Amino acid sequence: MQPDRPTLERFDETPASVLCVVAHPDDIEYGTAAAVHRWVGAGARVTYFLLTSGEAGIDTMDPERAQAVREDEERESARRVGVETVEFGGWPDGAVEYGLALRRDIARAIRRHRPELVVASHWGERFAAGMLNQADHRAVGLATLDAVADAGNRWLHRDLLEVEGLEPWGGVKVIAVGASDRPTHFVDVSGEPFEAAVHSLEAHEAYNRALPAEFPAPRALLQMILGGGGEAAGVEHALLLDVIRRG
Repeated sequence: MQPDRPTLERFDETPASVLCVVAHPDDIEYGTAAAVHRWVGAGARVTYFLLTSGEAGIDTMDPERAQAVREDEERESARRVGVETVEFGGWPDGAVEYGLALRRDIARAIRRHRPELVVASHWGERFAAGMLNQADHRAVGLATLDAVADAGNRWLHRDLLEVEGLEPWGGVKVIAVGASDRPTHFVDVSGEPFEAAVHSLEAHEAYNRALPAEFPAPRALLQMILGGGGEAAGVEHALLLDVIRRG
């Protein structure tokens, strides 16, 4: 007998503004970009904030060269789903450490862009599929959760207000965590959003070429991720999210 699947609620709302916070170029493209395409099409203003440039991610390319290549590929992948603003935090790829400095940088981005929805990385030790989660993902995911609270507290990271003039922002209504092992909601990304996500992931040409030969191509990989989500949600393709509502 198959175990009972968790009941997933449909996430149909379109926030006015979205901030996606991740560790590396291509993190958003492994499924989240499909929902981004849908939100942008419905009128949302979406911004990407990547803590690193993924410069240590191509074994055959020196990090100084890889940084520029991967930043350019991320900007192009964002453009393909309608996102114009892509920012990089300058943290060292593979060596991001959780702490106040990381929380401050993410809180700064939240105060600057004032999103209603923050998309965060899963901070658990394993992804939903059981694969081990990478250290940068865990640090950035947990720091994002804490930075949402930090951004609304004027007595934390006081230099953000006193030096940079960034007023506190407590307007984040929802935190949506991707690749969680405990999803609560799904975004239906069947049809055009799925195709846009494939096109977006294909923009990472240099990175994709450097992956092992057995690694799935963009369409096959997203079929695994979003097709599997769709099977759980009862639609063709779906992005599964752990949705945390605030206030």
